[in-house]
Amino acid sequence: MIRKVSVVLPLMALGFLLQAAAPIPRPAPKFTVLEPSGKQTTIASLKGKVVVLQFLSTGCSHCQETAIWLSRLDSEMKAKGLAVYGIAFNGEVNTKDAEKNKAVTKAFDSYAKFPVGMAPPSEVERFLGFSVMDQYLVPQMAVIDKKGMIRAQTSVNPKPGEVIQEPVLRNVVTKLLAEK
Repeated sequence: MIRKVSVVLPLMALGFLLQAAAPIPRPAPKFTVLEPSGKQTTIASLKGKVVVLQFLSTGCSHCQETAIWLSRLDSEMKAKGLAVYGIAFNGEVNTKDAEKNKAVTKAFDSYAKFPVGMAPPSEVERFLGFSVMDQYLVPQMAVIDKKGMIRAQTSVNPKPGEVIQEPVLRNVVTKLLAEK
């Protein structure tokens, strides 16, 4: 019995460490969004703007609801320097076949009035700082400041008070837009 406990406890501790969120603030890792048109947008190319990234599954009802209010936020604050992007990572990303990519994101067009591109799940997990062992919920959100630092991000299992809620995200974005 003692031998089992001595093996199980370190494994449990390792599991908790693997679920630890990446530190905030931190530099945004290199990341490329493949837009349905075939255009590739790098996060680094958006420096100087406050960027909100919604990582989503196109068939997810929570992702669709979030995209509706994110579209409002985008239209209200775009002129002030906000850029909102959706990143679908539920389909097969193909850098050579724009038509397949359009089909994956087309279902989401009626919800999102901002660009929705694609990225492989492994790249999304790397960007968010999640482990391959994490079982995370969608949508996930990340907010990047004008200098390219991730200043807010949802946790593996988002809770009240995180940027997945419109008033919280609106407050974070407003503060970041006001920064010099």
